[in-house]
Amino acid sequence: MTQQDKIVALVDGSIYSASVCDHAAWISQRTGAPVELIHVLGRRELADTHDHSGAIALGARTALLNRLAELDAQRSKLMSHKGRAILEDASAILAKGGVTDISTRLRHGDVVEAVAEVEAGARVIIIGKRGEDADFAKGHLGSNLERIVRASHKPVFVASRAFKPISKVLVAYDGGASAMKAVDHIARSPLFQGLSVHIVTVGSSTPEITKGLDNAKAMLKAAGIDADTSILPGQPETALGKLVDEAQFDMLVMGAYGHSRIRSLIIGSTTTAMIRSCKVPVVLMR
Repeated sequence: MTQQDKIVALVDGSIYSASVCDHAAWISQRTGAPVELIHVLGRRELADTHDHSGAIALGARTALLNRLAELDAQRSKLMSHKGRAILEDASAILAKGGVTDISTRLRHGDVVEAVAEVEAGARVIIIGKRGEDADFAKGHLGSNLERIVRASHKPVFVASRAFKPISKVLVAYDGGASAMKAVDHIARSPLFQGLSVHIVTVGSSTPEITKGLDNAKAMLKAAGIDADTSILPGQPETALGKLVDEAQFDMLVMGAYGHSRIRSLIIGSTTTAMIRSCKVPVVLMR
């Protein structure tokens, strides 16, 4: 990655948007990377495609359809104004956080398509744990979160509800390719310099796992990061969340795909359970 890779922050006007911006500002301050804010107007927000006219006489039907078309156009304009207002508010939060290089983009259509358009030049994609429509559905994750994780080839940073200073990082390691990629990313990124890093495997101790943890620790040490390692018994979705709480970690980093039980956290039914149970940001590495 080069110093010019952008931090792409997705804001939707939900209560998580401020946290997304605060985390983006934190990353920008530590890496020097510019921030691009994106707000996506979904297709369903832009137009009402249903025919509400029913079996009305021809003249009245035509007048009603014309009126509905006008209302749809007005609604589309209002949603665009709302989107620009959300981007302006987000820009103000970033500026307050010390970010000077900020760009904004109002996109129409699908959020995954929007991410695909910009991710080639992105260092990380930041998204809130829950979206605008999920604020009042307790325990429900943003509907686009897993779609973005599956589609993105860049790290996805899932912001918690509120920003807190980050100093202790927990890395979930399962020996898989994405876990090693996560360790390599940490070693190369200025974001993690000076932070306390702990690498943990959940499950049984094997020579292969022990060697992998030693290699990961050595890779970080070579980058100037002193890391501790440990092996915990139990199930990843419960053991990791418990460790985060009890040891007061500020962030969890894990591979999005692997070859052990941790694999099921992203591509199986326990995805939402893991991210929901963690009260801290989760960084998912592809």
